Amino acid sequence: MLSGLPVIYGVSPYTESTTPKHELGTLGYSRDGRKFRYCKAGGVALVAGNVIQSPAEVTAQESIAVASNAAIGATKVTVTTGATVTADAYAGGFMVVTNTPGNGTYYKIKKHPATSGAASCVITLYQPLIVALTSAASKVDLVFDPYNGVIQNPATSNTGGVVGVALKALSASSYGWIQTGGICSLLAGDTCTVGGVMVAKQGTAASAITGVHGTTETYPVLGRAMTSGTSGENFAVYLTLD
Repeated sequence: MLSGLPVIYGVSPYTESTTPKHELGTLGYSRDGRKFRYCKAGGVALVAGNVIQSPAEVTAQESIAVASNAAIGATKVTVTTGATVTADAYAGGFMVVTNTPGNGTYYKIKKHPATSGAASCVITLYQPLIVALTSAASKVDLVFDPYNGVIQNPATSNTGGVVGVALKALSASSYGWIQTGGICSLLAGDTCTVGGVMVAKQGTAASAITGVHGTTETYPVLGRAMTSGTSGENFAVYLTLD
């Protein structure tokens, strides 16, 4: 069953802990209206002012087969994984149905066991199926919780979706906040023009550049520059991710 989004007002965004204090993805507001999302860092510490993305996708777990028919109302779906899966690696993430029957539907994942290699795996969902799935045709993607194991945006192409900007050197595997809205300090990957649309640069890890028509339309949009930026330095950007 769907429920209201967890929201916290007056957060202290620089806090961190080794155990979770809130649900991942919780939306937080500072007293001045800036927005933050609660997350868990991946295996490397985050860097203040860096663009942060969701965990890297695992293409082996995309367009995988539904192993047995699942009726409307079912909360368990058996799939055939494309590679080894750690128990509950996708808990909090989503099962996205990628073709008919069920194409366009998606469900939040509650839990699942581990598999060794490509094998049968029972995915337990929070919500019941609204369209029946068949072993003959249905396929699904397994998608990580975007806030569980966040990493620096890569230097080349994205391997996940941009989810925020690091406020501090959040320790590896620790829980804390990343910023998603309002004024922040952001690393410039080139000369950035005040007032310009800022996008995540492809070519310099975790940095931003001014959007350019015909060149950067496919780059993730971050917000707009509040000051001019110099390559390799941080500058003020108004984030609009949330």
